[in-house]
Amino acid sequence: MQPIKQLTHFLAQTANVDHYLFALRDLTAVIPGQSPAALKALAARAEKIGLLNRVCRGLYIYPLAPYPAGLVLFHAAARLRAHEFNYISLETALSDAGVISQIPMNWITLMSSGRSHIIHCGNFGHIEFVHTKKSLDGIAAQITYDVRCRLWRASVALALRDMALTKRNTDLINWEAVDERL
Repeated sequence: MQPIKQLTHFLAQTANVDHYLFALRDLTAVIPGQSPAALKALAARAEKIGLLNRVCRGLYIYPLAPYPAGLVLFHAAARLRAHEFNYISLETALSDAGVISQIPMNWITLMSSGRSHIIHCGNFGHIEFVHTKKSLDGIAAQITYDVRCRLWRASVALALRDMALTKRNTDLINWEAVDERL
């Protein structure tokens, strides 16, 4: 069977609301024996015919799967930095907690043990990773695991400390709402 047909069959059989993002390395298991260049070419062909949509470099979404539109960036961040310690913080955590009046549209901010980097995810938005030296052990009491986002989430107090440490603009913070949350 041709690789594109194998991929089509695999995606139709396995993609669902929990598994709709695919990395190039996932395709290795689907179509074994392919070189990295052949897998990139396969992904490009799948994108060209509409079988996959590119989220960012090396990560694709299967558009026929029922996926939670508001969570794609979070799930992509979890996949992209799966081997790093990451947690939702800064403007995203504060906005979700109702402490910042404006909601960042198509932009999420996470603290990461990896390097600082902004990843452009096309129509889905942007993922901003901000480097931190904090470890899970050091802040365990101040974070909770968000099952929907598949990431750790900072408390309001930790997100505010992260804002100060990274010298972010705090003009949009509603300090009365902060007092209620702490």
